[in-house]
Amino acid sequence: MPSSSATATAGNAVSNEQKSKSFAAFKHVVNYAKPHKLTFAAIFVCALLGISADLLQPYLVKIVIDDHLAKGKAEFGFIAMMAGIYLTISLISFLFTYLQNNLLQFAGQSIVAKIRKDLFRHISKMSMSYFDKIHRGSLVTNVSSDTETISQFFTQVLLSLIRDGMTLVLIIYFMFRLDATLAWYSLTILPVIGLVAFMFRRYLRQAYQVTRSRLSRLIGFIAENLSGMGLIQAFRQEEEQTRRFNEHNQSYWEGNMREVRANVLFNRTFDILGNLALVLVVWLGGMAVFHKSVEVGVLYAFTSYIRQFFQPINQITMQWNTFQSTMVSMDRIWKIFSTEPEVQDPLPERKAELRVEKTRGKVDFDHVTFGYAPSSPVIPDLDLHLSAGEMVGIVGTTGAGKSTLISLLNRFYDVNRGSIRIDDVDIRDIPQQQLHRLVGLIQQEPFLFSGSVLDNVRLFQDDIPREQVMEACRQVGVHDMIMRMPQGYDSQLSERGSGLSAGERQLISFARIMVFEPRILILDEATAHLDSQTEQLVQNALQTVSEGRTTLIIAHRLSTVMHADRILVMKDGRAVEEGTHDELIAMHGYYEQLFNHAKQASEEE
Repeated sequence: MPSSSATATAGNAVSNEQKSKSFAAFKHVVNYAKPHKLTFAAIFVCALLGISADLLQPYLVKIVIDDHLAKGKAEFGFIAMMAGIYLTISLISFLFTYLQNNLLQFAGQSIVAKIRKDLFRHISKMSMSYFDKIHRGSLVTNVSSDTETISQFFTQVLLSLIRDGMTLVLIIYFMFRLDATLAWYSLTILPVIGLVAFMFRRYLRQAYQVTRSRLSRLIGFIAENLSGMGLIQAFRQEEEQTRRFNEHNQSYWEGNMREVRANVLFNRTFDILGNLALVLVVWLGGMAVFHKSVEVGVLYAFTSYIRQFFQPINQITMQWNTFQSTMVSMDRIWKIFSTEPEVQDPLPERKAELRVEKTRGKVDFDHVTFGYAPSSPVIPDLDLHLSAGEMVGIVGTTGAGKSTLISLLNRFYDVNRGSIRIDDVDIRDIPQQQLHRLVGLIQQEPFLFSGSVLDNVRLFQDDIPREQVMEACRQVGVHDMIMRMPQGYDSQLSERGSGLSAGERQLISFARIMVFEPRILILDEATAHLDSQTEQLVQNALQTVSEGRTTLIIAHRLSTVMHADRILVMKDGRAVEEGTHDELIAMHGYYEQLFNHAKQASEEE
């Protein structure tokens, strides 16, 4: 068994590593504030002027009490002048506090908007392997909730540190100006405050971490259920999913209540300390007034300052929970920013330029080996060569490696061994943006965004003319359907194109291909869920979009690939047969088994 000292050393190492990561996260986020240095300088000046004006008010009352009222002087003109000064500095305090808050909100919201923008851009550049491991709900929480928490740091915590920290310093200055002895007595409570803050720190941080983690799981569960609502209702899973939701909701509620209890206990402890300090000052000051060693006006001003003395301390400590929550959010966001995509663009010296108009579309899979886990290859060794303009069908049972092949060509993943080349150029040497311009993908479930039909075809690229989009839709046979919609090409589609049939959504995705004109076209089970009539429409569109392009068709229905130039039959990640439909049938091999099975299933329908 390891010794206790070894365990402690390991624990300290983990703690130091966590602190180092937290510091790196904090430093990274704070760097976003650098472009706003002048704004923060203006905030500091406004805070100084506003707080100074505010803290002068008790001192003015002290002058009126001790220098005039206590001495029996009732000069109306002097009191009116002091009242005017009091009103003026109140207005000055209001003005600069207003400016300070507006400037801070502007800077804070600008910073967080930039963080959110960079975070979304970074996530969009991550490799597909990243999304295989990270729950979508966590990413939604990072982009929305965590960035909002960081916004609170700049608009609440930072404001408290500037305003309340400056207030505290100025109050101490005024208290020592009034009476040094009473001021020293008041400061004796500060070590107790520091001790309480230290004791609560770890407990509060743990409470925030638990709450954020449970919120992430709750959001993920909701997103998952909303996406699969059709399946839930079809299999009457409403009660079960509601039960599971209640478990997540209850867990989040318990975490929230733990956080609330910690905050209430933390804040009320400071209220008690503040009241004890006030009682101490009133008692000591009252005795001093009784013995005529302190004037009444001084005691009034001192009690005003001691009340205000604990307000900024209380405000700063109340922001401690927000700061702890911010640190957790910063850690989570920094974890994303510090994760580099597994698939990287080539270095400048290796970068190859392939222009779309000059690319022929020749594709070579040279002894490719790939596995999502290196120890379990999905494709053990594939050697496949496609001529420019050739149409190749890829068939096989589920798990044969068909879709994996397409993911590798799109470079969603990098091969473990071997290479994939387009026109004799390794795709790892082609910038990803250019590669995805060369390779067009039509998936089994085409994704449509919330927006107009026009924008869904041209994917929100306004530089693509409307006429070009309309011509593309005519070529694939979807123009008439679009024109029957209430607003034609300006008709708004909801998320995923609900309201359109599967065939209509697929034809719109075909129109995208016609607009962007890739040299290599991939259809991933594009007709798997279509009825025979709709499939024929899609087949006609396929003939149009595949003309002059190298085309790979992954097919569940063998009828989709029967007219391909060549059919590749895959089994267990290997190409076991290859040829035209007639050649493969004549072999009486694995393809014939698949064909007969599909024919029998079609007859049974």
